[in-house]
Amino acid sequence: MTTGTFVVDRSERGKLALTGAEAKDFLHGQVTNDILGLTPGHGCYAAFLTHKGKMLGDMRVFDLGDELLLDCERVALQELFNMISRYKLGRDVELHKRTLQLGLLSVIGPDAPPLVSEREHDNARVTLGGAPVVAVRTDVGVDLFFAPEDRDAVRAALPFQDGDETSAEVVRVEHGRPRYGVDLDDTVIPQEAGLNERAVSFTKGCYVGQETVARLYYRGKPNRRLLGLRLSEPVEPGTELTLGEKVVGKVGSVVVSPAHGPIALALVRREANPGDRVALKGSTALIVDVPFER
Repeated sequence: MTTGTFVVDRSERGKLALTGAEAKDFLHGQVTNDILGLTPGHGCYAAFLTHKGKMLGDMRVFDLGDELLLDCERVALQELFNMISRYKLGRDVELHKRTLQLGLLSVIGPDAPPLVSEREHDNARVTLGGAPVVAVRTDVGVDLFFAPEDRDAVRAALPFQDGDETSAEVVRVEHGRPRYGVDLDDTVIPQEAGLNERAVSFTKGCYVGQETVARLYYRGKPNRRLLGLRLSEPVEPGTELTLGEKVVGKVGSVVVSPAHGPIALALVRREANPGDRVALKGSTALIVDVPFER
């Protein structure tokens, strides 16, 4: 388990770019957050949905001035590519593949270099190790996008240990951040996963799936919500949670935290609440709020 500040290679993540005079206006109408309000050097987190408000994926959107850079889980890349390709017809929008054309190193930890301002998703073009880099502020450090041939030079300029995805996942789960393809899928409405504050604008114009998202926000109460689990022992993702005789959810991300021991994220039905103890296959877990308390 890596501790302190460390570097993880995440070059396999999905990456696209949009250019053209209508790029912002087009994306604004497709995703949950305010894209038109972005200015160069800033960004946001957003989801793209079915017409019924269910998540097809999530992404980070960075306004680089001359393009919008989109970063998503690899599992959501094809859906995102298809959505943009299908709906951009007749618009002044060009779609560019960046997954193989950009490397990505995540610097995770308190000593991540101050290459960009402190607000999450803020970004800046900088030079690191003699190479041009797009630096992006994350909730846990800094992400660095660069040409693949510059990887060694960029890595050599970072005086931190190599980490791995396991260590990165521990930090993510401790912070209560769900991951598409693990905790989230196409059955989830953003509010159920606690994403409204981060991913949804309720003052922007129409977008795909808006009616369901707005109705739930203003008039409804989600059937599920994202909560944490303190486990007595690690379990497999997908393990059902039962409260009494009723199945109230299933386990998503599972990690073993140096600070908390075995913990997990789960979408839990509203019949179960923080403080309740639920049964899993052969063990139990305590439901808690996220993020996990330090």
